[in-house]
Amino acid sequence: MSGTVQSGSGQGSSGQLDFDASDKPHAYDAVRQREYFEGVVGRRIIAFAIDIAIILALTIAVYLLLLVAGIFTLGLTWLLFGVAFPAVALTYNAYTLSRPQSATIGMRSTDLQMRTWYGAPMYALLAAFHALLYYFSVTIFTPFILLIAPFNSRKRCLHDFLAGTVVINTDARAKSYKHT
Repeated sequence: MSGTVQSGSGQGSSGQLDFDASDKPHAYDAVRQREYFEGVVGRRIIAFAIDIAIILALTIAVYLLLLVAGIFTLGLTWLLFGVAFPAVALTYNAYTLSRPQSATIGMRSTDLQMRTWYGAPMYALLAAFHALLYYFSVTIFTPFILLIAPFNSRKRCLHDFLAGTVVINTDARAKSYKHT
């Protein structure tokens, strides 16, 4: 399916750029490549539990640093207590998901990785955006965001749809499912 986009820079003779949506087809077809989605939902919950434990431990360390720094700054750094958890969580997700494995520590321990809908590795800005969407959606919809995953072939949650991401098995895990 083709379309055109206005180019604000006046490139080309007509001032328009052509794009073709078929340039980036959906990666990891859930029908032909089922091995990439086997057991993802259950292991994703385990990965989340591991990641939240790490984030909480890091947040406690930041709280202790802020507490000590507050003594020397006459309490000014204590104003940062409210933003410590969100800052740690977003930084953790952005950093770990933008690594070459495209996975948080919890995801790596359960053989999962996150990709864009067209199969590219994650990058820091998209990882932080995905985390923001998760925290906002879980605040509004509580754990009901997980109810979407079992009913779609790519096992995507609400925030995955909104961010344009997909969580899959690593290649090694997928190969083990393919041979069984």
